[in-house]
Amino acid sequence: MDCNHLSACRGCSGGAPSSSYVFLEKNYHVEQSAYPYTAEDGTCQSDSKPHTDVITTGYKSVTYNKPDLMKDQLAIQPLSVFVDGSSAAFRTYSSGIFNDPDCGVFMNHCTDVVGWGIEGDVEFWIMRNSWGTSWGEKGYMRLEIIKGAGVCGIHKQAQYPIV
Repeated sequence: MDCNHLSACRGCSGGAPSSSYVFLEKNYHVEQSAYPYTAEDGTCQSDSKPHTDVITTGYKSVTYNKPDLMKDQLAIQPLSVFVDGSSAAFRTYSSGIFNDPDCGVFMNHCTDVVGWGIEGDVEFWIMRNSWGTSWGEKGYMRLEIIKGAGVCGIHKQAQYPIV
């Protein structure tokens, strides 16, 4: 967030993961342990941090409304996803498998899907949010996997970098 000043990246005011991937095509990757995420806009310090050998050559999108393809890609790496994070239930989520019918599909918040699981007969995504460990289940949310656009539109726009 501190270093990407492309117009589609607006730091804590939002942005698109694709803009981050474009940025990483031309800039070094830095390990999170060397440059931790702080959830606030700051001054770029990446040049003073150790760089990795990782090279990003673009990004791909998972086909819209295809949770099985999202699962396939999760076997390789996490996915960046857009969700509707505007409902009160989403903002105040604390635990359990989330499936609030009031959560819409207006894409206004970017998070990561890092896995999926099953509890009883309910499948769910494991989503890592950027709002800190006091939100949700220590910073994570479980969203029920349903057909169509998914809970909060999670199936509408999933992307991953080509590394």
